[in-house]
Amino acid sequence: MTDIRFYHLTHKTLEQALPELLAKTAQRGWRAVVIASSPERAEDLTQLLWTSGPSGFLPHGNAKDGQASEQPIWLTDKDENPNGATVLFLVDGASSAHVDAFDVACEIFNGHDEATVNAARGRWKTYKDAGHKLSYWKQTENGWTNEA
Repeated sequence: MTDIRFYHLTHKTLEQALPELLAKTAQRGWRAVVIASSPERAEDLTQLLWTSGPSGFLPHGNAKDGQASEQPIWLTDKDENPNGATVLFLVDGASSAHVDAFDVACEIFNGHDEATVNAARGRWKTYKDAGHKLSYWKQTENGWTNEA
């Protein structure tokens, strides 16, 4: 089963937290795919990664760039895995019918929006019923704490 991690944003925005999580993923030598809620949002996140990360840049690509197999991080709005990623990031309420094809799936959600929090609770129940390993990470002023 997939290790599914819920990241509850309370102190940083997605634009601040996602590059940090992707940098940790890359440091471990893992490949990632990030699925966003729309083509525009995927493009915004693509542009963000040009200036984010420990050295100011995280290697990444999208459909415009092509060469998916060469990209350690792939950003998209489609339920796809063209770069052979083992880690899936779902942002802005995006979903995947193929969560079980990944070793790790990360659901990142805004903790200041009650509807978003309730939707995350619903996905938690669905994943739990499917037998996935779940963990809940809450943002604090000093980083993330595992609360599940």
